[in-house]
Amino acid sequence: MRYELFIGLRYLQARRRETFISLITLISIVGVMIGVMTLNAVMSVMTGFEETLRDRLLGINAHIALVRSGEPMRDYDKLVEQMSKQPGVVAASPTIYGQVMLTAGPRVTGVVVRGVDPDRVNGVVNIQSFMREGNLADLKSQHPIQVDDRTVNLPGVILGERLANQLGVFRGNAVQVVSPLGSPTAIGVIPKVRRFVVSGILRSGMSEIDSTLIFMSLSDAQKFFELGDGVTNIEMRVKDVNRSREIADRIQKQLGFPYFAEDWTRLWPNLFSALKLEKTVYFLVLMLMVLIGAFNIVSTLVMVVMEKRKDIAILRSMGATQKSIRRIFLLKGCLIGVVGTILGTVLGLLVCLLISKYEFHLPDGVFLIQTVPVKIYWSNFVLVAFSSFAVCLLASLYPARQAAKLDPVEIIRYE
Repeated sequence: MRYELFIGLRYLQARRRETFISLITLISIVGVMIGVMTLNAVMSVMTGFEETLRDRLLGINAHIALVRSGEPMRDYDKLVEQMSKQPGVVAASPTIYGQVMLTAGPRVTGVVVRGVDPDRVNGVVNIQSFMREGNLADLKSQHPIQVDDRTVNLPGVILGERLANQLGVFRGNAVQVVSPLGSPTAIGVIPKVRRFVVSGILRSGMSEIDSTLIFMSLSDAQKFFELGDGVTNIEMRVKDVNRSREIADRIQKQLGFPYFAEDWTRLWPNLFSALKLEKTVYFLVLMLMVLIGAFNIVSTLVMVVMEKRKDIAILRSMGATQKSIRRIFLLKGCLIGVVGTILGTVLGLLVCLLISKYEFHLPDGVFLIQTVPVKIYWSNFVLVAFSSFAVCLLASLYPARQAAKLDPVEIIRYE
């Protein structure tokens, strides 16, 4: 063991008349420990919120959407097969999007129609896992229903739970889909109206989706929007969601204009940018707690330097260099930082495990989830530990430098 480290460790053990310095050292360690513990816990919870929101959005939406500018895609079967063979793409499925009015009795609301292929869509978006009533396969068949004292067969649609509650409809009830782009006649444009039966109720957990989205089969959507054999989107699911932008850019380069490939990070840029900014701000704010502990390290080392002036003079007289004296106090400050960081990391991990185990509940209707989510990544813990150690090291520089500048001759002469 180098003598600098040996002396630095000895200075951590205060003598009886230096109890106050020992108390300040303990407070410094506790300050760093609390800051690191809080920072680790908050970062894990924020990461949990971010990933839970991402998973919810990508659970009901595709990772990549391919669209054509100006007109529908007529050759979509070849494109679907081509996209399915792209490296990193797990599945691809054709989709139709359109805006309509949905009516049930006197109630009217604007919704987005999503026409899907029931046989292929679950490879891209697992709609079936969000179904609360009915089945996705019900979109492929006609459903008998009593209308004006007669039985008619109507195609099925799937409604979000909040949308069904707004319209006051249940599974098996009839709804009317009204397109604002109607047919021109001698008396003006007449909106296109078609009846459907509610064959299923879906709950994604996101109110914006559950209140504005309906699903119908791809063939019914093609007939309603008069697209013939065309579609508006080809949606894809990739193996690694973090590589979605890379895969989308590669597809864009291969197909070129008039095709556009958009990944999920471009579809909701404001949302995820806000979450990332919020997590960064939390990190910077909570680092101030570690900084408070670092200021305690500064005060502790300054007091130790004042108390150990004689020891410093004797060491210098025995041949210790300024670099060695500086290293002694740097090592003491770093030891305080290392102990506080290790304790804070361990306690932060325990707090995260406790939150994950006991599942603290959140208010209903406020958040997308019911319990506090926690995602533990060692990279985050390493980042926090490195940042904490760096702050403690910087805090030790000034006192160590001042200790190295002391003149041993002056100290021995007057003391």
